Amino acid sequence: MSAAERAYRTIRDGILEGTHAPGTMLGEATLAAELGVSRTPVRTALARLADEGWIVVYPKRGVLVTGMSAEAVAELADARFVLESTAVERAPEPLRLRLAERLAASVEAQREAFARGDVRAFIGLTLEFHHGFVEAGGNAVLLELYERLADRHRFVLFAAGARLLARCEEIIAEHEALVALLRAGETAGFAQALRAHIAEVAPADALGPARLAERDVIVEWPHD
Repeated sequence: MSAAERAYRTIRDGILEGTHAPGTMLGEATLAAELGVSRTPVRTALARLADEGWIVVYPKRGVLVTGMSAEAVAELADARFVLESTAVERAPEPLRLRLAERLAASVEAQREAFARGDVRAFIGLTLEFHHGFVEAGGNAVLLELYERLADRHRFVLFAAGARLLARCEEIIAEHEALVALLRAGETAGFAQALRAHIAEVAPADALGPARLAERDVIVEWPHD
């Protein structure tokens, strides 16, 4: 892995997992020192993250972590619902049944992660869990589109970390219900349950103001 790729992944993970929260100012020199690289790969990584919309670059001052707006969170929920429910609706029975067994095992692993209070492990499992619904459709294009949403989904789940723990029993029950509906081929019931589940796990209004305009933020600009 190149220094620029390593810097990109490390900084991106910090943003997605809440280490660099929305409104945080980051400086090239500080990041380079933390990562043990020169400024050049950090600058390359930051340009990439700016293109993806996670930060805004202010030349000679630093970068502002922006995260996602409530509107973007709501749009993500809509897109996920369309892709997951469409894939399940079109899933051939043999693939649907195989996926149901695998996802049932995932629910047990999720329960164990919650019992440990391990939010990070649960989030990894739930990302794979919902990815499985799109796999069930056997459509490579739908899967490709869904995978492009993975970073945004991850960001939303980490932003809702405390809420996930507070709703752990309900979330596990909802996941179990979704697997049962998938196994039974009840596509209408699955779609209804999925929409309610997506809205409850991380609603946009529960994440707070994530995308911050410059005029709304009081920050200490990095001096590097």
